[in-house]
Amino acid sequence: MTPAQRLRQIANVLNLSTPLGLAVAATSRSTVSHGPRGLLIAAGYTWKLPHAGAFTVGNVVLYRAPHGVAGTNTVLLGHEERHSTQYAYCMGLPFLAAYGVAAGWSMLRSGNPASRNFFERQAGLVAGGYIGNHHRQDGPAGKGIEA
Repeated sequence: MTPAQRLRQIANVLNLSTPLGLAVAATSRSTVSHGPRGLLIAAGYTWKLPHAGAFTVGNVVLYRAPHGVAGTNTVLLGHEERHSTQYAYCMGLPFLAAYGVAAGWSMLRSGNPASRNFFERQAGLVAGGYIGNHHRQDGPAGKGIEA
């Protein structure tokens, strides 16, 4: 682990985002294992929300995929790792509120919660499985309104 990764790991424990991620993993009965670069992989997440195949809380990356499959897609894991860094620089739990505002802004501007979301764009839209749609589709003719 690099010094920056270790710093992120410590920051996310102290800012309570990693403990929250571990609590979510425990209450959702996900299986937690050590991943690369100070990340924790929680496999088998089954709750309905969020709808994503993977999401991050602190240094905990929660996957719907089962143990042995979760964390094997290095591109997606890199995307989720960047979210882990975002938790650290947002000082933990305030990231959740900031992300919610960014997702709402994206919904208003593009019709989806990711394509105009600062945090998703910074983490890499394609790496996270998102399409970089910059136009909102309105009306039956499918003519977009510039976002």
